[in-house]
Amino acid sequence: MSANVNGAKHLTMDSPLGLIAVSAVEEGLTHVHMGVEEVKGAWGPEEPTPVLEAALEQLEAYFAGALTEFDLPLAAGGTDFQCRVWAALRTVPYGVTVSYGDIAREVGNPAAVRAVGLANGSNPIGIVVPCHRVIGANGKLTGYAGGVWRKEWLLALERGEQSLFAV
Repeated sequence: MSANVNGAKHLTMDSPLGLIAVSAVEEGLTHVHMGVEEVKGAWGPEEPTPVLEAALEQLEAYFAGALTEFDLPLAAGGTDFQCRVWAALRTVPYGVTVSYGDIAREVGNPAAVRAVGLANGSNPIGIVVPCHRVIGANGKLTGYAGGVWRKEWLLALERGEQSLFAV
């Protein structure tokens, strides 16, 4: 789904991962933009809505280690396959990692490992839809749209590795 959605609004927040912008339409959250350097007009006006305010509250609680599961209405658009992959990602528990092959099996197409990787990389609602919990079959961290260092940070947060957060 393009960020240029009719009726979209956004809010920003400072986070341990840098500036984050969240975008939403009335129906739900459409994007979590990480590594934001500038606010894009296509995200709509900066204007609070119940969905955006809830998203920021839940993200703050997540970063504080107090939230392990997001409860937000989602309105990201994608192909049927992408939506199935994103739904499967939401079932991966906090602090657990799975492989692309695991997700491919979960969506009923074990041979679709690369397609799962593409759908995972196209996830517009990172963190909330936890694509960071997907790693390579060899246990290695693989690409992450927000940068591999952010993926590593999120996984360390979920594992309770507080030493990573010392300044």
